[in-house]
Amino acid sequence: MLVLATAYWGVSFPVIKSVTSLNLSYFPWAGTAFVTAMASAPRFVVAVLLLIAFTGRARWVPNAGELRQGLWVGAFAAAGTLLQTDGMQFTSASTSAFLTQLSAILVPALMALRYRRNPGALAWSCCGLVLVGVAILGHFDWRALSLGRGECETLLCAVFFTGQIIWIGKGEFVGNRPGPVTFVMFAVQAVALSAFAVVTAPSMRSLTTPWASPVWLSLTLVLAVVCTIGAFSLMTRWQPSITATEAGLIYCAEPVFTSLFALFLPALLSSVATIHYPNEHATLSLFLGGGLVTVANVVVQVKGKHTS
Repeated sequence: MLVLATAYWGVSFPVIKSVTSLNLSYFPWAGTAFVTAMASAPRFVVAVLLLIAFTGRARWVPNAGELRQGLWVGAFAAAGTLLQTDGMQFTSASTSAFLTQLSAILVPALMALRYRRNPGALAWSCCGLVLVGVAILGHFDWRALSLGRGECETLLCAVFFTGQIIWIGKGEFVGNRPGPVTFVMFAVQAVALSAFAVVTAPSMRSLTTPWASPVWLSLTLVLAVVCTIGAFSLMTRWQPSITATEAGLIYCAEPVFTSLFALFLPALLSSVATIHYPNEHATLSLFLGGGLVTVANVVVQVKGKHTS
């Protein structure tokens, strides 16, 4: 079920890039912050409304524990989503997907700090592999010692997604129902990202203009139904059944699906949305950098599984 969730997330990367391109065409004078907000907030607003409309009240009204977990998960997810979506305007969908997987390395690292236990030479070696892979993926300029904006924001978003993974898998919430937790998570993101959209909007009219576009609305529905309700419902339902380390390993499948979808979905979406978004191609840097990040994730997570 979690592998299926990563496939749903894989679809979201090219779809979000298409939505941001549409937003730029609607508001060429607007800043990237508003473009990002209008690509992120609507999917969660629609997701909340759909859950209210098509599920019984008992399925989404939380108790105290579910509310607490949902608030924390939603806060981490909102920050991560905002950074990831903005960063995607400045890097490829495949690179964004691979860099997001750094959360799979951060999970066991934070667990080691929490329990004051050195993860060992193998874990630190894997961290080194990740750094090299990130440098290759992000076209790191060793002379300027800087990464591009898109890569930096995506790296930071991975930190927040790490918090999301840890809070979903916390033992104290083992009895929580996944439905209400998911609903609260969506509600937090809808409110936070909508507020960000209002603050960054060049005009109040710009907040409603995209909703009149059938193409924009269709892509937003795909994000809300498949990539939001579908993926996160699977995540909150099934991740507590395994350890956070195991979940991090499974989530490494996300960039694989993203790279696959990015080979053909952009051209298809471009023809529907009348935007310029070419298909991506399998390059040496993608294979080498992405391969190092993925291998490091797999090795350290499997090692963590055997030693936990």
